[in-house]
Amino acid sequence: MTPYSDAALETMLGELESDRVERKESFKGKAPTTVREAVCAFANDLAGHDKPGVVFIGVRDDGTPMGLEITDELLRQLADIKTDGNIAPPPTLLVQKRRLSDHDLAVITVWPCDTPPVRYNGRIHVRWGPRRGLASAQDERILNERRRYRDRPYDIQPVAGAGVEDLDQLRFELEYLPSVVARDVLLANERSQAQRLAATKMVTNDQQPLPTVLGLLIIGKLPSSWLPGAYTQFLRLAGTDLTAPILDEESIYGTITDQIRRIEEKLQLHNLRSVQFVQQSLESTSEIYPLEALRQLVRNAYMHRSYETTHAPVRIYWFDDRIEIHNPGGPYGCVTLENFGQPGITDYRNPNLAEALRALGFVQRFGAGLAIARKVLGGRLQFDVQPGFIVAMVAGEAT
Repeated sequence: MTPYSDAALETMLGELESDRVERKESFKGKAPTTVREAVCAFANDLAGHDKPGVVFIGVRDDGTPMGLEITDELLRQLADIKTDGNIAPPPTLLVQKRRLSDHDLAVITVWPCDTPPVRYNGRIHVRWGPRRGLASAQDERILNERRRYRDRPYDIQPVAGAGVEDLDQLRFELEYLPSVVARDVLLANERSQAQRLAATKMVTNDQQPLPTVLGLLIIGKLPSSWLPGAYTQFLRLAGTDLTAPILDEESIYGTITDQIRRIEEKLQLHNLRSVQFVQQSLESTSEIYPLEALRQLVRNAYMHRSYETTHAPVRIYWFDDRIEIHNPGGPYGCVTLENFGQPGITDYRNPNLAEALRALGFVQRFGAGLAIARKVLGGRLQFDVQPGFIVAMVAGEAT
């Protein structure tokens, strides 16, 4: 992924707007929305250029620089386009301050997505020449067919032997589809059920609708029948190591959302509260472990774990002095053993699963889960990061 040279950008700056170039005078008013629509369209690359699209901030429609001050705050706002969760899956983009035609400009370079379609607020935006609009049913079919099996993430690979009968299509219609597709698009009702399943990546395509890993994880009737590690083990131990007596034990099966809901119920049940009446008229309660931090760590484990290279489940061990959350999947992509947990460094082993969990409300903002947990827990949170697994350890309150 090499960004354009200054010479190439200056050439694009002077040309008429096309399906690879958009210009904005500033990032105010309606611009934050229209820029996101443009980013979504460039990521979809309907024309099939297989080249990055560019949004210039600080220029008029004719390419003349405005003299806009390019501040760090502006660059931060533009970088948030990738992680604020409104565009899913998260686009691959680069935000830069570039010196072009003797003026400073903000430049957003957007690479085509390998796993289209990409949606902004539930809508698929595409471009035809300088025009931008919503994808038609035919446009969606083109984008679906463009997915490359060999290059696709594991979470949208087909699962050998599985069929559409292994997907809960009522759950798809009532729970998932309204979460990921805008209401007005659903009301248009131009697409068959197979096309809907394909457009949301639950199946490979509408001609041969083979369930994907994502489809089984999100709407599968019994995901662990096809993905042996797709379940959760919970242990509450009366002691500080695995030899201690077991107070509570459960293996949790079902879709990812079923598992998340059930394990969060377990965490809340065991999160004993202290009650105080001293020097106050009303009782006061406090949690041993902040539930919001535990939720972030648990959901992060499901989202980033490996479903391909291991049959180990997500494991949660609750000891008397700590909680351990075992994620069967080490650092991935640009995240390494050395930079794990550093602000701003994130990658997605399962980008489409991340998109689905965001649509269903289990992820509020991409890349923020660990940061939220660290902010809440401080020094109580530690990680054991290994090539094949990650353990998040949350210490109990000091006595």
